[in-house]
Amino acid sequence: MLWGERYFYNPSLSQKILSLLLLPLSWIYCLGAYVRYRRSVPKSLGIPVVSIGNLTLGGSGKTPVVIELAKHFEKPAIVLRGYGRQSRGMVVVKYKSTILCDVIRSGDEAMLYAEYLENATVIVSEIRERGIAEAASMGCEVVLLDDGYGKHSIEKLDLVIAVPTTNPYCLPAGPYRERLWSSKEAIVLMEKVAFQRSVSIKNPTEKMVLVTAIARPERLDPYLPEVSEKIYFEDHHFFTQGELEMIVERTGATSLLVTSKDLVKMSTYKKLNLSILELSITLDEALITTVKDYVNAAKN
Repeated sequence: MLWGERYFYNPSLSQKILSLLLLPLSWIYCLGAYVRYRRSVPKSLGIPVVSIGNLTLGGSGKTPVVIELAKHFEKPAIVLRGYGRQSRGMVVVKYKSTILCDVIRSGDEAMLYAEYLENATVIVSEIRERGIAEAASMGCEVVLLDDGYGKHSIEKLDLVIAVPTTNPYCLPAGPYRERLWSSKEAIVLMEKVAFQRSVSIKNPTEKMVLVTAIARPERLDPYLPEVSEKIYFEDHHFFTQGELEMIVERTGATSLLVTSKDLVKMSTYKKLNLSILELSITLDEALITTVKDYVNAAKN
């Protein structure tokens, strides 16, 4: 586990002491976040918006939840910032069934949505309001806003995925970007209650080495088969074919085990034997009904 991830989610004694020393800064940060929230006035952008996110830094498994929710609509749009992309401004990654750019411009998460969802429009934009307005102009029926809890000026339904941590503080003492403000309506999604995860391995081999560039990669551990080694890169890292070939040569791996998010950045590389850790989500029927009811009411 990387130092920062251990500090935020499972701190050692020395890290706990550091966290306590930083508490005054956390109180200032949290107060600022609360003031920003209280000053925000939610506005409708002409299309129903459902946000799927979490309160903490790092991964929460929201991507497969977004994918599964999108399958329940005929003309969904997914709007996200596009972390790790080598482009700026608003980029339409996919319109209906046509992918309009490469993974360098879109970022890995956006391309994953584009490749896995046949009927979804995918838009990346630092200014989420602009991406939502573009989706509305394209005739989409709903926007699924990736990681949008903190966008308090947007009228939306907030779904917040609970992330286990023993560090309860706001930045910089802890992992929380914001609190679940008591006056803000949100639905907290607990794993094994609101959704269930299942994993399958595509193309398993005898000696697999896990190679991944996702936040908090240790959360994969409960789903992993036996692997000879685990190699972690920074979240959103763009792999080169050369560095992957060096890993194969050094470890003697018969294949590299990667997630679907990693795969979209490797799909053009030749002569690499890849095993795919395919994660799927089953959503609670009551959650699906709640989201659909919200979308239908917001249309009227």
